[in-house]
Amino acid sequence: EQMSVLPDVVIPKNYPEFTSRRVHVAEWIEGEKLSQSNEDDVGALVNLGVITYLTQLLDFGFFHADPHPGNMMRTSDGKLAILDFGLMTDITDDQKYGMIEAIAHLLNRDYSEIGQDFINLDFIPKGTDTTPIVPALTKVFDAALAGGGAKSINFQELAADLAEITFEYPFRIPPYFALVIRAIGVLEGIALVGNPNFAIIDEAYPYIARRLMTDNSPRLKAALRYMVYGREGSFDAEKLIDLLQALEKFTAVRDEGDGSAFKVDGVRGSKNLGTAGDFAGTKQVQGADSNAVEPASNFESNGRNSATLGINLRDEGQSERDERTVREALRFFFSTEGYVFREFILEEIVNFVDASGREATQEVLRALGLSNLPMPSFIRAISPSLSDEDKRMVQQMRRLSAFLLGDFESVISPSRDDLQRNSQRLRQLIPVVREYAPELRQFATLLGVRLSEKALSRGLNWASGRLVAR
Repeated sequence: EQMSVLPDVVIPKNYPEFTSRRVHVAEWIEGEKLSQSNEDDVGALVNLGVITYLTQLLDFGFFHADPHPGNMMRTSDGKLAILDFGLMTDITDDQKYGMIEAIAHLLNRDYSEIGQDFINLDFIPKGTDTTPIVPALTKVFDAALAGGGAKSINFQELAADLAEITFEYPFRIPPYFALVIRAIGVLEGIALVGNPNFAIIDEAYPYIARRLMTDNSPRLKAALRYMVYGREGSFDAEKLIDLLQALEKFTAVRDEGDGSAFKVDGVRGSKNLGTAGDFAGTKQVQGADSNAVEPASNFESNGRNSATLGINLRDEGQSERDERTVREALRFFFSTEGYVFREFILEEIVNFVDASGREATQEVLRALGLSNLPMPSFIRAISPSLSDEDKRMVQQMRRLSAFLLGDFESVISPSRDDLQRNSQRLRQLIPVVREYAPELRQFATLLGVRLSEKALSRGLNWASGRLVAR
């Protein structure tokens, strides 16, 4: 029942009336061992296997704890079958969230938090001073992460290195995590046969991104904020784009059987993360020419891809590409799945619109030659000049907008030539935008309220400052 969310995963029917303590009886499945298959879709099934085990582990907290190569099959119709559910284990919500938080810290190389993560995950006893342990963990993870970022960890080597620490510090590998490592190690071993550069975290990151981008729990919301803002608390569009690209990859693996590696020739999206390979097969990552990677990601400015879900638009005309790009962006943004992202990004949209409005006002005043005229202090208070942080934020949001709108990145910061060329295209998109008119009106109302609150807050600060001065 739990695995019904993954239609290409086959779980044999169990027959409890014939099952005993020592004998497990289940439905017969036709197929071949995944580790021995030479079919082109083995890469896709390994990617799906990673998502399957992470779904069991981190969605439901109840997972198959004996996934040796003989228990993973490619069925005759090209699906992934997982056999022998005789050994199962479960983990708590605290452990599920703790693992996701630990991965978030690893991705940012924030080792100072890893000590607390290991306490949360029962690697280290509660109350232990992790200060002397952090340097040792730093050494282990620096070695594990070298060259490929946090998504190139070899879990088998990492487990061996962590075992060394247990001899010197009050550090132990809890029983539940030993089973997790075993499951991950089997998947990695099967994948390494076909791809010596396979990195398990590369293929797990899309699942982690999906959880962070769509889960409404307070702990994962905090983890999402940490992933995008970092310890410094500064919005980073590139980190958010990285998460959105990973979310696309998750959808492609789950729904389309994408068997390509998430990182190709060391490049994932707009980031160069080191080396990793790709499966030889029928489905390859588009845009393998990774030598010219623009910050706006794999949503290329020629409109070959849609926004948010990576739809291939190579064979469509400009008008059709525009329509699908905007329709998919709006669909995701206003969908139930997009709620967490919509809520998360609202404050940055408010700041962006506010700063852009102030910037536009100042541009108009400069164009009219009125910028040097004295302005009432109240006007200066509610519409201050842009600070360096405001300018940085506007730049970051324009980059994010370019990613989400794909081919319409020139609309965000138009040149004189762009304006005339795009005006006709934008008019043609009015019917598409009207499809989401109720949602857009509701969001615009919320945005207007937040902008009014921001202006009111500045006005009240100005008034209180005047009163104090008197």
